[in-house]
Amino acid sequence: MKKILIWGGTGQIGTHLLRKLIKNNYTVTVVTRNIHQKGHLIKTQGNAGYIKIKECSIFEEDKIRKLFEKTDICINLIGILYEKKNGNSFKNIHYIFPSLLAKLCKEYKLNQFIHLSALGINEAVDSNYAKSKLEGEQNALKIFPHTTVLRPSIVYSSSDNFSCNLMTLLNRLPVFPLYYNGETKFTPIHCSDLTDVINYVISKKVNSNIIECIGPQILSFREILVTLLKLINKKRLLLPFPQPLAMLTAKFFQLLPNPLLTVDQLKLLKYDNIVSGKYRTNFDIGLPAKKIFSEEVKKYSYMWTEGGEYSRKR
Repeated sequence: MKKILIWGGTGQIGTHLLRKLIKNNYTVTVVTRNIHQKGHLIKTQGNAGYIKIKECSIFEEDKIRKLFEKTDICINLIGILYEKKNGNSFKNIHYIFPSLLAKLCKEYKLNQFIHLSALGINEAVDSNYAKSKLEGEQNALKIFPHTTVLRPSIVYSSSDNFSCNLMTLLNRLPVFPLYYNGETKFTPIHCSDLTDVINYVISKKVNSNIIECIGPQILSFREILVTLLKLINKKRLLLPFPQPLAMLTAKFFQLLPNPLLTVDQLKLLKYDNIVSGKYRTNFDIGLPAKKIFSEEVKKYSYMWTEGGEYSRKR
């Protein structure tokens, strides 16, 4: 029975993944910074004896090291979209921490290290987020050759920070800004499809260094917004923002405790989030994503319509 160590197991992707791993008879240790806040959620994801919960900060190397003593596979799902002043910098989270995990994977001779990165980071040369992601995965591959880097496009589900946040904003704002005319392209992948890829990589021992994980559709940002507006039955003015005004709003928004948009994210939004053609995709390894964006979001979009759950047709 394989023993798996997961970092970031309490997030959107982690909770989906836990259920699939336990169903396939793996034992999983989930690391969290706050066991009292997150422990009850993790325990409900599988049968007793299959899940262990450990409380540990990513900056406590002595505690981290002990977790590798009885582990076969390490999975890192930790990432941030913006920096904070309490140590959550792009460098710490996306470069230093994955490098430490790769070093320990090598030292303790683990079978696999699966590291979640992001699609399109090669091209986004002026984004600190993208640069830190790229440098982190490159260093992990250099330290531990058995590293598999997964680069997903936007990951969505009923508990995401993408479709849910957009529907909240579209529900409240009469006018919605279109940065770069809404022409940036994405290949959104459902969380369930992405966790299928991770499970497949483990069960089939796939040894591709980098795999780009994409959904079955290419959608522009404008098309995504139009789809969401239709699903929540709202009409809004989608207004293209000139670059100087977009930069000004980003500078304001990033002052908020939980920024709606940062300057770095605005830079990242310039670049299409689609396959590069340089690496294998989940389709190439025999695991095509099947879930269609509009069909999946429809299953939970009713919460942003008039009447909420009572608006659904029976």
